[in-house]
Amino acid sequence: MKASFTFSGTPKNYITSRMPDLPILFFNPIALRNRFDLFRKGFPGLVTYAVKANDAPEVLENLCIAGLQTFDVASPAEIMQVREMCPDATLHYNNPVRSICEIQLGIKAGVTSWSVDCMNELDKLIQTGVRGEIAVRLHLPMGGSAYNFGEKFGARPDDAVKLLRRVAATGCQAAMTFHVGTQCTDCSAWEQYITACRDIALRANVSLIRLNVGGGFPAHRNNFAPDLPSVFSSISKASRSIFHAAVPPLVCEPGRALVSECYQLLVRVKGKKIGNILYLNDGIYGAMAEWRDIGPIERLEVIRPSGGTITSPCADFTVFGPTCDSLDRLPGSIALPRAIQDGDYILISGMGAYSNATCTRFNGYGAVECVTITP
Repeated sequence: MKASFTFSGTPKNYITSRMPDLPILFFNPIALRNRFDLFRKGFPGLVTYAVKANDAPEVLENLCIAGLQTFDVASPAEIMQVREMCPDATLHYNNPVRSICEIQLGIKAGVTSWSVDCMNELDKLIQTGVRGEIAVRLHLPMGGSAYNFGEKFGARPDDAVKLLRRVAATGCQAAMTFHVGTQCTDCSAWEQYITACRDIALRANVSLIRLNVGGGFPAHRNNFAPDLPSVFSSISKASRSIFHAAVPPLVCEPGRALVSECYQLLVRVKGKKIGNILYLNDGIYGAMAEWRDIGPIERLEVIRPSGGTITSPCADFTVFGPTCDSLDRLPGSIALPRAIQDGDYILISGMGAYSNATCTRFNGYGAVECVTITP
């Protein structure tokens, strides 16, 4: 979604001057650059960006301006988007399952790093002519995250040993990668994966050219902001204590944690019914799609059309989206001021990840306007 225009002021200023009746995503480029700066200064290695979290042109452009040079792309469309916005960017294609046509497109686009999690997919890469870095993706059975990425991707340790040996035997550069799971708040998860990667490399008798610790870094969804510097420190300490003097160059590929703070979503109450039932102008078919899977964001501010914030005592509300589908309902109940009424606005912070990227236009609804906020 391309930013429709720039507005000088705050979301509250926008409400009072425009009275929008459609959902609005407010983009803050300064917040995006600040978050990238946090990763660049704090993470002990190369910082890449997982484009799937938010592929908006303004996001890619601002990351390039801020100095990010490497992007984790997971589809031909993302490859083309990055190449259009950042022609000289380095591309890592870490979706481990691809068609032959997708591999050929990646080769033509200059992809420098690939991942695999089974022998079949490795055979496709080699037969299609891939050279350079190939990372074996590992999966370990563990919790600590909002949902488990390993159910879809990742090789078990014994299979990872065989894959790593085969990668090295082809003459490609052997690396390893993993993903601890989205919204991971347990620093020990990275340590367990790093330990397993070292053990697998030793068993395979292969020196890793690189170790990609993936994404999973938590974003600020509730009233307690995650301590990302502590996560970075834990990864750094674990790598040194596990690999000692032979720590391979580290890479991370944050998506959610990098872009979550650069957008706020403004929605409006379309209707209120007896029994604390609300209808909003956006829902799970729009920018709030992910709420159904990992729960709501609690960082809400209710604002009158006049710009005033409502601070009355809260109650639990059942909240529906705007479509005619009864499944278009936010999970559980949402705590909102009892005084909220038809026409009021709800400003939701931390909506930069998997919001505009997952919008549909089902039933004619969806977050349709993006406004860049400037001081």
